[in-house]
Amino acid sequence: MSTTQSERLRELLAPLVDARELDLEEVEVTPAGKRRVLRIVVDSEDGVQLDECAELSREVSAKLDETDAMGGAPYVLEVTSPGADRPLTQHRHYVRATGRLMRAQLTEGGELVARILSVDEDGLDLEVPGVKGRKPTARRLAFGEIAKARVEIEFNRKAADKAEETDDIQEEA
Repeated sequence: MSTTQSERLRELLAPLVDARELDLEEVEVTPAGKRRVLRIVVDSEDGVQLDECAELSREVSAKLDETDAMGGAPYVLEVTSPGADRPLTQHRHYVRATGRLMRAQLTEGGELVARILSVDEDGLDLEVPGVKGRKPTARRLAFGEIAKARVEIEFNRKAADKAEETDDIQEEA
């Protein structure tokens, strides 16, 4: 997809997404046999519910039918959320991932797996898990030190950690 088409689709769809108080994360068109797939990824501070994706999909479909933004060739429209193991590419992504584990490729080489404790304009305060029974350590990581980062899915997070996180959330409410 050309940059021009990507920009045009983004400009066309952004008002629909903004009206629902969602963030337009990605607009991607990929070939799929004789058709194309238009994937629109949206997110928000509170996540995105299935019903929101369905409603937005209907609005986007109607808007695309009014224009020639996708041309005459057939396409499949997908409106989705970023998923649990989303890449972290913008400041708001890190803020939303606070409390979660991330895997980062560092600009100077190497990899770091750590829990995001807090985020500010310059970088992250992290808790690096201890190895072989050692205590976790604190680390500060500037955004400029991160080449790529992604949320890590945790299947074996300790029940005590989850309960503590739930208590923190309930206190905020």
